[in-house]
Amino acid sequence: MPKVISTLYITADGVAEFDPEWHFPYFDEDMGRAVAEDYDAADVLLIGRETYDSFAGIWPDREDAAGDDAPFAKQLGDMRKVVASRRPLELAWRNSELIEGGLLDAVTSLKATADIRDILIPGSISIVQQLLAAGLVDELRLLIHPVAARKGRRLFDDGDVLYHLRVAATEVFSSGVIRVIYSPTAGLPTM
Repeated sequence: MPKVISTLYITADGVAEFDPEWHFPYFDEDMGRAVAEDYDAADVLLIGRETYDSFAGIWPDREDAAGDDAPFAKQLGDMRKVVASRRPLELAWRNSELIEGGLLDAVTSLKATADIRDILIPGSISIVQQLLAAGLVDELRLLIHPVAARKGRRLFDDGDVLYHLRVAATEVFSSGVIRVIYSPTAGLPTM
C-alpha cells in the first residue's frame, strides 16, 4: 500500500510558503540528496494548482535545455502528476491528470492502488492541510531552514485539533538545515 508523503521546505518559525529569499541560500548537496531520495521513492506527484503552474512553467523548459538539472526535470515529466484544482485547468505537461471529484476520495483511491510505490506531495500546503485533517498523510518530511521568515503561510494554521507526530528520522545538514521525518500518530508518541 503506497504512503502519502508530504515534503516541504519550512522555516524555523513554521512558514511553509516557498520564498527563494530564505530557501536558496541553504540549498546544498545534502538537501539535493534528500530531495532526490523523496522523488526517487515515489511514482505519483499529488500537487495543487499553484504548484502545478509553477512546476509546469519551469521543468519542461529545463528538460529541453539539457542543462545540469535536465535529468531531474525529465524524472518530473515522466512521473504521473495528479492535480487538484477547484478552477478549470488545461494540463499541458505530460503525464498530468486532473482529479475528478473530491480530493479525499481521490487520495483514498490512490492509496488503495497496488502498483503505486508512494505518493509525494511537494509543497501544496492546502492539500497537505486537508489530508492531515482527514488522517491521510503517512509522513511529513520537513526541511527546516535556520531562518525565521516572519511572514507567509504556515503549515499548521490555527485550529482546535492537536496533531501528534512521531519522529521517524532526523538529519542535520552542514548548512544548518534539519531534515525531520514525522509520522502522524493518534496520540502522544511512545517513548
